[in-house]
Amino acid sequence: QVQLVESGGGLVQAGGSLRLSCAASGPTFTLYRMGWFRQAPGKEREFVASITWSGGSTNYADSVKGRFTISRDNAQNVVYLQMNSLKPEDTAVYYCGARNFGDIKYAYWGQGTQVNISS
Repeated sequence: QVQLVESGGGLVQAGGSLRLSCAASGPTFTLYRMGWFRQAPGKEREFVASITWSGGSTNYADSVKGRFTISRDNAQNVVYLQMNSLKPEDTAVYYCGARNFGDIKYAYWGQGTQVNISS
């Protein structure tokens, strides 16, 4: 199976920056799109950003557009989420996900990495 491992979470002050990484292993040739999701305390998991395997197409949630940037290094099978101008409401557990071509739902998930933004 595909395996995803997130890293880079931590505590930062509002207005600061943080970069998350997601390392993929296993049969990654089946993947079409990689994505980042987050879940804050008391809230449902929400979409943050996604990128195609080739890196040619990206999508962002309105709440992070202009502040977050998703990118991918195919040679290293790593997807990144560069987070700038962080706000306290960005505090959440961030998850890396992956889905196959033709699928709507994300089939593979990492364990998540905690991001805490202080005010």
